[in-house]
Amino acid sequence: MKAELTKLCKRLRLSQNLVENALDIEAATHPEYLAEVLRRELTHRETMRRNRLLKQAGFPSLKLFRDFVFDEVKLPVPLTVEELKNTRFLDDRRNLIFYGNVGTGKTHLATALGIAACQAGKQVRFFRTASLVNQLVQARKAGQLDKLLKQFGKLDLLICDEWGYVPLDRDGAQLLFHVVADCYETRSLIITTNLEFVKWVNVFYDEKMTAAMIDRLVHHSHLVVFDGPSYRVRHSIMASG
Repeated sequence: MKAELTKLCKRLRLSQNLVENALDIEAATHPEYLAEVLRRELTHRETMRRNRLLKQAGFPSLKLFRDFVFDEVKLPVPLTVEELKNTRFLDDRRNLIFYGNVGTGKTHLATALGIAACQAGKQVRFFRTASLVNQLVQARKAGQLDKLLKQFGKLDLLICDEWGYVPLDRDGAQLLFHVVADCYETRSLIITTNLEFVKWVNVFYDEKMTAAMIDRLVHHSHLVVFDGPSYRVRHSIMASG
C-alpha cells in the first residue's frame, strides 16, 4: 500500500509527507480522515515554503527577537515594538531606517524582522549594501540587470545592511538609486547605517541624486535610533573583567 500511495502522490505532485501521514492517521469517519490528511499536507507545505523563503533571503546568520533587547532603541511615535514584530509596516509599504553606532544591534533587529516576514509568507532579500552594488554592477556587465531587477520587483522587503560603510563610484551609486526608486511605494526597505543623512553625499557624491534618494526613502519611513553602546565592545569588556 505504501508503494502505491507513493506512486499516486508523485503523479498528483503531492509530497511524500502525505504518504507517511496517511498511514499514521486514525479517524472515526472517512471525511474526518481525509480532512486530517489534507490539514497535515497543508501545514507541511506552509512549513516548506517558509523554509524556502528563509533560504532565499540570504541572511548571513539567523537572529531572533528573543535575543534582542529594545531598551536602548528609540522608536518614533506611533511605531511600537509590537507593530515591528508583527511586520505591519510591510502592509503599508513603509521603510525602516536604523541609525546608530556600530555594534548597537541594527543588523540583529533587521535580520529578526526579515525572518518574521519570511515566516509570514513574505519574500525577503538581505544584502550588505556593498555586495548588492557589486551584484548590480556585475549583472549589468553580463547583460542580466533587467533580470535581477525583475527579481527584486517580486520582493516584499529588501534589507540593505551597512549602508554607507563603503564609498561608491558613480555607476554603483546610480544603480543603487535605481533600486531605491523602484522600491518607492511598491515594497519596503530596511536600511542600517551609522551615517547621518547630511553625510550621505560623501558616499554617493552626486548631491542631486543623494537628495532624491533621501526624499524617496524618508517619505514613507520610520527612523529608528540605536543610541546604546556597542554590544560587542560591552560584552568584550564584561568577559575580560
